[in-house]
Amino acid sequence: MMNNRLLSAAVFAAILLPTTAMATNGMFMMGNGTKSNGRAGAGIAIADHAVSAADNPAAMVRVGNRFDFGIQMFDPDRAAVISGHAAGPGNPPNFDGTGNNDGPFYIPEGGFNYMLSDDMSVGLTVVGTGGMNKNYDNMWMYDQTDMMSPGGYPSTTGINLEQVRILPTLSYKINDKHSVGVSLQVAYQQFKAWGLSNFDNSNFSSNPGSVADKGRDDAWGFGLSLGWQGQLTDQLTVGVVYNSEIDMDEMDDYSGLLAEDGSLDVPENYGIGLAFQATDQLMLAFDVQQINYSDVKSIGNSIQSGMCSGVAPGDCMIAPGKQLGDNNGSGFGWDDMTVYKLGAEYQVNSQLTLRAGYSHADQPIDKDQTLFNILVPAVIEDHATIGMTYVLPNQSEISMFYMHAFKEKVKGSNSIPAFFGTGGAPGEADIKMSQDAFGIAYGWNF
Repeated sequence: MMNNRLLSAAVFAAILLPTTAMATNGMFMMGNGTKSNGRAGAGIAIADHAVSAADNPAAMVRVGNRFDFGIQMFDPDRAAVISGHAAGPGNPPNFDGTGNNDGPFYIPEGGFNYMLSDDMSVGLTVVGTGGMNKNYDNMWMYDQTDMMSPGGYPSTTGINLEQVRILPTLSYKINDKHSVGVSLQVAYQQFKAWGLSNFDNSNFSSNPGSVADKGRDDAWGFGLSLGWQGQLTDQLTVGVVYNSEIDMDEMDDYSGLLAEDGSLDVPENYGIGLAFQATDQLMLAFDVQQINYSDVKSIGNSIQSGMCSGVAPGDCMIAPGKQLGDNNGSGFGWDDMTVYKLGAEYQVNSQLTLRAGYSHADQPIDKDQTLFNILVPAVIEDHATIGMTYVLPNQSEISMFYMHAFKEKVKGSNSIPAFFGTGGAPGEADIKMSQDAFGIAYGWNF
């Protein structure tokens, strides 16, 4: 009975607690679970907590009977600047959004695993997958008419995306050295956009009236996660995981903003991990993760512009079929990402384990795609982490981690398309971000 109550509490907390955040590898979190985050997210070849299914479902049969629950405080510092414009109608004015920051945000994690036999387990893991968030005061995207009126801008501008993955998992040990696993990826997301009235018209959108200021819309979606872990030598364990694209329901309230009539799927991603037991006390881990943002049109489509053929200037700013909301409509223009994660774990004694890690990726936003990414300046490339686990007298555990993501900036070049600037050069949009995070979790083997 107690186990059932703990499991229910973990699931509902992860779904209902606010998880608003700007994630850190594009729209994905650096890692899954407090222990993995102490190793800069490396965990594909490791099985050490009931959140491991989010890294690799094959790990769960090696975890044993276990419960984990934790929370992360995530504090991003992000900013955008528009500068260098020439005076003229239609040009976005100079803008400095360095002081517009919400946060910190709180992101839960939870997992439960139960051994059906020595060779098979079932589990349930719930993690905040990630999201996108930014809110600006006095932002030109609201309305150029009101912008020019006395008193300035009447509204804030921003977007908010929250994503949670729920992973029912079955894991099977083929033999003492190899295990496989499968998770049903059940995803839930909420989205909101506001203050974008400059784009809420037929010049830009295929569905005016469904661009912004519609409140919060949500969607459910489903995918699969497949994994394998194999101990190849006494010292080396290898893991492989594949997470399919999660096909999300369309968000009708934003069908005039997001490509494919309001579709925002969770991208396909996959990876390989190594765990090397260098000594009895020291383990080294290395993961490579591939995230295919370009396959999701609302994320990967670049900003589309160009006067419509045969249409008077000003009557159509984006060619038919490429407006916001269309299948090929403008998105955030994100490239695919390859993420490299290197972690170390040192067991000081039977009670204390220390961790550290570093990860690197080339951020996904090109210099000519910074305009819309003012709303989601996801340009982080490098993270450094430390972490620890302390075993309590009842054999339960307290784990913690700290992460710093180093400041990264993308300076725009040809970043504001030709549909602005009818009276002169429209200038450039620059974006930057840094982050800090702290997490704490409780784990219990039963």
